[in-house]
Amino acid sequence: MEAEKRVKQLREILEYHIDRYYNQDDPEISDYEYDKLMLELRELEKDNPDLVTKDSPTQRVGGTAKREAGVLVRHNVPMLSLQDVFSKEEVDAFVEEMQKQLLEPEFVVEYKIDGLSMSLRYEDGELKLAETRGDGVNFGEDVTANARVIRDVKKKLKEKVPYLEIRGEVYMTEEAFAAVNVRQELLGKKVFANPRNCAAGTLRQLDSSVTRERNLSMFVFNIQQVRGMELLTHTQGYEFLKRQGVPVIDDYKVCRTAKEVWEAIVKIGESRGDLPYDIDGAVVKVNRFADREMLGTTSKVPRWAVAYKYPPEEKETRILDIELSVGRTGRITPTAVFEPVRLCGTTVSRATLHNQDYINELGVGIGDTVIVYKSGEIIPKIKAVVKEKRSENTEVFQIPKVCPVCGAKTEREKDTADIKCTSPNCPAQLERHIINFVGRDAMDIKGFGTVYIEELVRLHYLKDISDIFYLKEHREELIAQGIIGKEKNTDKLLDAIEKAKENDAYQLLCGFGIPNVGKAAAKGIMRKFRSVEALMEADMDKLLEVNDIGEISANCILQFFGDETNRKMIKRLSAAGVNMVQIEEEGMDDRFAGLTFVVTGTLPSMGRKEASELIERHGGKVSGSVSKKTSYLVAGENAGSKLTKANDLGVPVISQEQLESMCGVDKM
Repeated sequence: MEAEKRVKQLREILEYHIDRYYNQDDPEISDYEYDKLMLELRELEKDNPDLVTKDSPTQRVGGTAKREAGVLVRHNVPMLSLQDVFSKEEVDAFVEEMQKQLLEPEFVVEYKIDGLSMSLRYEDGELKLAETRGDGVNFGEDVTANARVIRDVKKKLKEKVPYLEIRGEVYMTEEAFAAVNVRQELLGKKVFANPRNCAAGTLRQLDSSVTRERNLSMFVFNIQQVRGMELLTHTQGYEFLKRQGVPVIDDYKVCRTAKEVWEAIVKIGESRGDLPYDIDGAVVKVNRFADREMLGTTSKVPRWAVAYKYPPEEKETRILDIELSVGRTGRITPTAVFEPVRLCGTTVSRATLHNQDYINELGVGIGDTVIVYKSGEIIPKIKAVVKEKRSENTEVFQIPKVCPVCGAKTEREKDTADIKCTSPNCPAQLERHIINFVGRDAMDIKGFGTVYIEELVRLHYLKDISDIFYLKEHREELIAQGIIGKEKNTDKLLDAIEKAKENDAYQLLCGFGIPNVGKAAAKGIMRKFRSVEALMEADMDKLLEVNDIGEISANCILQFFGDETNRKMIKRLSAAGVNMVQIEEEGMDDRFAGLTFVVTGTLPSMGRKEASELIERHGGKVSGSVSKKTSYLVAGENAGSKLTKANDLGVPVISQEQLESMCGVDKM
């Protein structure tokens, strides 16, 4: 049966994309494309009711609760999805159905913020728990520690309500999102695709300091449950929350007719391009709580609300140029510059082309007529080339084989679509290299902030990392110009730089920023070669003798030290007095060579960092996750999911005392 075959196919496709969106925070298709697939499945099931199953994506809330994200908690009130509608006719039908069932119902029309759903529970006015949607019905993840560092989350209400549970959307403003991606690039990490992905990943962070620095925001859009006071309507609830200082959805509109509801939806659609955050539709809700109670819910959605999804706005335009920019990781990003067009209330003239694979897939070149769209998002995208309007002379654009900034050779990074500049001294990458060099995992030069680095690079005091150790020669100029501050601040930083000369050689190696050579690898390499000079002369065979160094890493090391510019830089570092030799610590040996440890839980008398350093001092490697390759799990109290996984895989579990015994630590 053709319908049965297509239903099965659609469910498999949707399950994959549901997992990418809700659980991995890394969607591969747009909301519009996902909605079209879901709508097709819904229509097929409507026409073939015998094919409907309880586990169909149309019958349940997307997502699962992940133990890794935090302790699982049971929902007091289910955190359901909303029924999507895509046309004026469907909106009118919803309003008419409500008017049939209810006595003179009111409707509230408001923004549908594109973020991650979170509920907050208050007892006697104090925040007690924050939870994600998880599976939406039974369990969510406890994210209270992260919620407490979000500025919009009130830790204490002005009125001591016995119990209040509210639900909102955690999101990122455009400004906060841009700042996070700049930092990701500076640190050489993967940038986030959009604000929603970034907000979702940030809320599930195990380190609340990361959540704090990423500046998440939150709007509350519903009162889930309240005890000790009476609220009759959604809007009355909003007014109460405003008095408590809780941010609620902006510019909501109360309507009584289908015409008013549609006008409010249209108005939101016209303004969405001017908002400082992303929305992915408009929500229409019944206002009175008593009406909601009477209408109830299905297994997936409330019957008293729908979410209208705007169709993508598309326009034709012509590509005038394709500009190339080099990021701080060396990645070359092509951007299409086209004749300006109005989309979703704003004028746009640029759209990223991502990489060469994307360009080839579109088949796009300078002079092409293209279709540009916004699918309920802020960022414009190129949908397709209008082939019939193509000139005979137009060719598919090719990213050049030389860097547009420094002229060095470019290479495609293995197993990625990224084309990168190969020169570590490319001016476009310099800031990122220096930030890595002075960072905590490398030379750890305290007080050497990003702002100072940017200014010193801009004024040409820093042309490569070796220049850091010659800044003292410019002390008077630096003080006079106030680049680092006055005399006290300048001397403090210069003193920190001088002290860094005494660091262990593995820190220097880590600071070079060689691909695939992080802190653990750098320690292993220096244990083998003892000095940077010896490492510089190593061949492939010698490098492969180092534990966990494969051909890819070895090639990166050979390429780095084979570059004459890098060799000159290292010579300058040595001349400045920077230590190039491994510092031999008392009790160092290789008894754990080839072994991988994972440390988890609360140990009796040492922190995880201290335990990791003990393992590394004896030649072992410390990993953050348990796998079949894990040799030992060092477990303390509240070890959690890592202990469970270790037991499942048969990984030996040891205590702090057993670790110390293996290291020969004298406890007397």
